Amino acid sequence: MKSWPRIDDRLGTYVDAHWRRESDVLRRLREETQARPMAGMQISPHQGQTLGLLARLIGARRAVEVGTFTGYSSICLAEALGLEGKLWCCDVSDEWTSVARRYWREAQLDDRIELTLAPATETLDRLLANGLTGTLDLAFIDADKSNYDAYYERCLKLLRPGGLILVDNVLWGGSVADPTKTSEDTEAIRALNAKLHADSRVDLALFSVGDGMTAARKR
Repeated sequence: MKSWPRIDDRLGTYVDAHWRRESDVLRRLREETQARPMAGMQISPHQGQTLGLLARLIGARRAVEVGTFTGYSSICLAEALGLEGKLWCCDVSDEWTSVARRYWREAQLDDRIELTLAPATETLDRLLANGLTGTLDLAFIDADKSNYDAYYERCLKLLRPGGLILVDNVLWGGSVADPTKTSEDTEAIRALNAKLHADSRVDLALFSVGDGMTAARKR
């Protein structure tokens, strides 16, 4: 028997009423983003709440985010890291992250966040070269899918034992289970999902929140 419930509109409304919590800052950021092109790249409030909870559960203080967009996930993470926390954000768009920077200031989190506008592999390599190997507590990957494997390997090096990698979009709207779907992004996600399943370096869980989120704990 499969253990996945069907979330229809009625059950979805119930879940929202009994689980979702969203600050005024996050609500306004979500609504502003939804009015812009590419709004589908924004994580859901449920995912943001999950990110924050998992970060708090492991006592995370130092984290990296690959793919920042307009900043919803970075606010959820930075809040969870606490006053002494540090979040390194990787993105390539000044346009989108300008929205994020505005809301970081409003949420009084900008002093915890370091944003680098460059290809994420370069930023992650710089963090490794700067002596952060094995020191970070958490990594969140939500960027271009063709580079997911490269991001995963670099983030795994950055994490301490017991640290957590969270990977978004691992269900890809159901395309990963449809053999007729063979786009580059779909194939890249399929490949990483298969790799994670077989990877003895991590403990693994897949949450059906949002578009699917995998949690991989470094052993």
